[in-house]
Amino acid sequence: MSASIRVRHLPEYARLAKLLFVNRAVISQAASGDTPLRGEQERAQRRAEGEHLVRSLEEMGPTYIKLGQLLSSRVDLFPPEYLSALSSLQDHATPIGVEVVRSVIEEELGTKVSRLFTDFDERPLGAASLAQVHRAVLRDGRQVALKVQRPGVRQQVADDLEVIGELATAFDEHVGVAERAGLALMVDEFARAVRAELDYTGEAANLRMLASMLENYPRLRVPAPVDDLTTTRLLTMELVEGRSLATIGPLGLLELDGAPLADQLFKAFLDQLLIHGVLHADPHPGNVLVTTEGDLALVDVGMTTWITPELQDALLRLLLALGTTNAAEAASALERCGEPLDGFDRDLLGRQVAGFVLQTSGARLSELQTGRQLGELARLAVSSGLRPAPQLTMVGKALVNLDGVARRLAPSYEPASAIREHASVLMRHSMERSATPSSLIGAMLDAKEFAEHLPRRMNKVLDALAEGSVQLRVEGFDESALMRSIQKLANRAAAGLAVAAFVLAAAIFSISAGGPRWLGESAFSIVLLALALVLGVAIVWSTLRSDLPQRRARRRST
Repeated sequence: MSASIRVRHLPEYARLAKLLFVNRAVISQAASGDTPLRGEQERAQRRAEGEHLVRSLEEMGPTYIKLGQLLSSRVDLFPPEYLSALSSLQDHATPIGVEVVRSVIEEELGTKVSRLFTDFDERPLGAASLAQVHRAVLRDGRQVALKVQRPGVRQQVADDLEVIGELATAFDEHVGVAERAGLALMVDEFARAVRAELDYTGEAANLRMLASMLENYPRLRVPAPVDDLTTTRLLTMELVEGRSLATIGPLGLLELDGAPLADQLFKAFLDQLLIHGVLHADPHPGNVLVTTEGDLALVDVGMTTWITPELQDALLRLLLALGTTNAAEAASALERCGEPLDGFDRDLLGRQVAGFVLQTSGARLSELQTGRQLGELARLAVSSGLRPAPQLTMVGKALVNLDGVARRLAPSYEPASAIREHASVLMRHSMERSATPSSLIGAMLDAKEFAEHLPRRMNKVLDALAEGSVQLRVEGFDESALMRSIQKLANRAAAGLAVAAFVLAAAIFSISAGGPRWLGESAFSIVLLALALVLGVAIVWSTLRSDLPQRRARRRST
């Protein structure tokens, strides 16, 4: 970073230095790791320190509020008292003047507000640190909500993110636990999500995308955007009549049909995350509306990120392993979700995960919080030398928020049970994702390359053997037996490739709408699967016939 930029950031450095100094106890705790408490007095002191940190972040502005909300899921960095305080962070702000709002709308759309709308409500529906929302009526009679970005907030957030990124890099270089946790990578992922949230054309695209993903969930909806009246700083969307879930009291919640709503919301989130690879990272109660019809509407979907197919598969394995208390599979899946550092101790990770799974296996399903579980597993990963993927932090944050929404709707809701019930759907889609035409073509090309190069490579090996340029320590070397073994291996490899090709082709035909059908399934799929089964049984039978007698003979000879 250049000296001019550093000079420009001097005021931000001063504010951040003050934040760190007045909350040095929290920062020191995060750097050194959680330490046992010796009494209620120390616990109360930590709660007070956490509440002071929350007030400090609220004073620092929108970027730090969102960063605090993200950190509320980092059980690997903060003890429970701090996390509880951070989870209470709310993004409320003093409304900006209506004339400022009008000027932003007119600047973005190039015409007067009075020409665009037959009615414009000057009282905001809500005001946050990044934007505020107003009700309006279009010329065609449709009621809409206008999300108007605050002037100057984009540059403020950009400056904040730059300074926070510098601090995270410094922590990675000088604080061991930050480097192991990948703090700089986590902040970078957070910065990308916040920058995307400030582009309302991207949020409009997210609304359309999520609407298509919720087609199978009739009690969930998102407002439809009005594209002609949407820009990077102004989002015009359908007005959804309802109340924020965060504002509904206990008696109001009793009137809701909470369990089915929580079930649809949780399963829809799993679909988005593990099937489509899309993460809506901010589904907290304030962003969930209970409509007048008693359904749920998701609003403020700007903070959305993508999950790689590899991380999708690893997360699916991890969630299923947690749901079935399979410690070995959970440790293996967790390793897939991270990057091993120098000194990574796989055995230590396995023992820690086994202890954690054993500890949670005795809890009631309704007491388990999936987001907290992921956070605790991230802490165990860091302590064993495994750096969690940066997206895992966003997933943990989203699941912590989603757990809160689900329990608010239905206190006895069991996310772990929902994951098990939904596992077959998730696995089927995972298989279909692997059986795409491009994947099949790739497998066929690999098989073609293998078949083309195998004879030449075998000739090189045999030539080297004939010329004596390869040294082999073999007792009782039988060249004819070697050739028979090589031929047998090649035959089995070719048969295995054929089985894989049949299965992949069957999967593709199963999702195709064309062709003849038998019992509701594609006839081609049934035939191909039958061929694969016959060939697979033949391979197993051949292996048993030839290998087992040889093993018995070797045992008798020894």
